[in-house]
Amino acid sequence: MELKNFPFQTIDWSSIPAEEHKGETGVAYWKVQMMNDIRVREVVYTPGYKADHWCSKGHIIYCVEGSMSTELADGRIMDLSAGMCYFVGDNNEAHRTSTEKGCKLFIVD
Repeated sequence: MELKNFPFQTIDWSSIPAEEHKGETGVAYWKVQMMNDIRVREVVYTPGYKADHWCSKGHIIYCVEGSMSTELADGRIMDLSAGMCYFVGDNNEAHRTSTEKGCKLFIVD
């Protein structure tokens, strides 16, 4: 990843409006800040959320609160709880996320 030229800045996540993204079940709320081609997000999944699609985008995901499970296309399931993170590159293992109790994530992609 190249962090191309942009000025020093801070983000007050409470000032950024949330975008609603419905899942197969539940809802994801995204607060998005773009830094050139890098998308930085605070994402909240409601309890019972399950993604409505398989994703092949690369991500760095840090779980701030709660827990979630990520199903990989090969059938493996990776669990993530508060304080844990995962990394996956573009066009590597397709994945989709779900959570029973909800979670808050910090995502860079």
